[in-house]
Amino acid sequence: MLMKHQIIEFLKNALNEDIGRGDLARNLINKNAKAFIRAKSEGIVAGIEYIKHFSDIADVKFDFYFEDGDFYKKGDIIFEVYGSAKDLLSIERTMLNILQHASGIASNAYEFVKLTDGKLKILDTRKTRPLLRMFEKYAAKCGGVTNHRLGLDDCLMLKDTHLVLFNSINEAIKIARKNIPFTTKIEVEAENVEMAIEAMKAGADIVMCDNMDFEEIKKVVEYRNRNHKGVFLEASGNVTLENIKNYIQTEIDAISSGAIIHQATFKDFSMKMKG
Repeated sequence: MLMKHQIIEFLKNALNEDIGRGDLARNLINKNAKAFIRAKSEGIVAGIEYIKHFSDIADVKFDFYFEDGDFYKKGDIIFEVYGSAKDLLSIERTMLNILQHASGIASNAYEFVKLTDGKLKILDTRKTRPLLRMFEKYAAKCGGVTNHRLGLDDCLMLKDTHLVLFNSINEAIKIARKNIPFTTKIEVEAENVEMAIEAMKAGADIVMCDNMDFEEIKKVVEYRNRNHKGVFLEASGNVTLENIKNYIQTEIDAISSGAIIHQATFKDFSMKMKG
């Protein structure tokens, strides 16, 4: 998702946060070393695409045994890293944080995706930590999730906070079509069946069924199938691992959940030095 120079800049900023004015241990060591990263739980690996670029800013090299998106089990060696002991120890915590954070999100995403049996798309949201959106969405994608909007410049979503400022959904979409790029899609957040129908009639490309119950969603899907087959339907609001099967039964096209990212927990990895 990010270009190489953007990833390197991300790593530099992360290291600057940890190292500050300088790693106090650097003057104590002057030799080469080798270490390995071992998994202390199981899950889906993510973060390798970032970690490999440490070799561009530190005197270290890697041997990777897993790729992003691979399943790993407890005890697996994810990768080995070798080179300057000074640099290896200086990047240790940042490197592990990246692997643990990304793998936690990817593993959580995978739990959502595997329950769908390929019958609908699982989407993430913009509920990400400040300045970590691209990183966290990349991790979700490693777990099999389809990325939703990356930002406010990526598809126009007309939410309740927008629609209250217009006389109707139809008016909002007409004004939007005159002001956004021709290639940009419009998504409308609908709180009930009537709003969803109005949005489809007004020419929305995507309609989100926001916090609707399953029977309401079914009615929206049935109306779409009869009248507006080109409209993509998304459901959102209180999506959990326990109720995904209910969404599948509505035949909705996709469900989005912020929990994929903001409810994920770090996976446990450790770095051990080789003698």
